[in-house]
Amino acid sequence: MEIVKGILVVLHLVGFAMVFGAAVVQFIAARKGGQARILPVMVWGALLLLVTGLALVGMTYALGGQPNNIKIGVKLIVLLALTGHIFGVRKKESVSAGGFGAIAGMALANAAIAVLWH
Repeated sequence: MEIVKGILVVLHLVGFAMVFGAAVVQFIAARKGGQARILPVMVWGALLLLVTGLALVGMTYALGGQPNNIKIGVKLIVLLALTGHIFGVRKKESVSAGGFGAIAGMALANAAIAVLWH
């Protein structure tokens, strides 16, 4: 079970990298005056974050642990806001730099909550 949990953590980090990396690249493009939009990799990364995050919480319970439910709730709210924002603007032809800043900020905030909140 620990191997499965480790694989889920790696996939969760990959999801973060997909969202954050693509948001930073598109943010730079939007700041330079280019046309920036939501990339499919961002949608898949957000969904990967959601699925693996829920699976990690389930694995914690399955292994007899007790996760910090307040922390998980805050992370879930941030992740739902992130995913909702991505899905809300994904059909637009162009998204502002501020929109990508919000996506990158929410992804980074979610990672910071995971690491810093004990």
